[in-house]
Amino acid sequence: MPRKKNTVGGGNQTNINGLAFEQETTLADALVEAGFILAPNNLIYIGKENVGKLTQKYSLYRDFLEPMGVDWKDVLSKRMLPDDCFVNYRNKTVYIIEKKFQSSAGSVDEKLQTCDFKRKQYQRLFETIDYKVKYIYLLCDWFKKPEYRDALKYIKDVGCDYYFNEIPLEILNLM
Repeated sequence: MPRKKNTVGGGNQTNINGLAFEQETTLADALVEAGFILAPNNLIYIGKENVGKLTQKYSLYRDFLEPMGVDWKDVLSKRMLPDDCFVNYRNKTVYIIEKKFQSSAGSVDEKLQTCDFKRKQYQRLFETIDYKVKYIYLLCDWFKKPEYRDALKYIKDVGCDYYFNEIPLEILNLM
């Protein structure tokens, strides 16, 4: 029996739909629109002051941790790749932002419940250079459904956070 084409996401469409959501919600665009200066090497400035660095995926390791003398293999058994990351030099906090898109029941449901483990892993990695970690989900409206109430409560209970469709820039403590 031939398979029916997936038109709602998940399964074969996960990467396509998830990637579109990730591209529609870039932290770099939001910061530039808010008046911050995005300089070469993804450095963020307020006026002439370098207040932080944007990074994601492998560049977190290559462009931030390695120059700081941190080899992730000395701390973690597996490298994690954040969708977006802002390193705030002022308050020495790394904001890990994971973007989750869903338009039908599927595996993302369970991924929401991994935030505590991931936050702790990132914290182990960044405590080597005396940085704190804030772990944040950026979710699409799908997760506003009542059946996600327990998962959303859990996210907050374990010290992580979530927002829908956009990250309020004030949480990055830039002002």
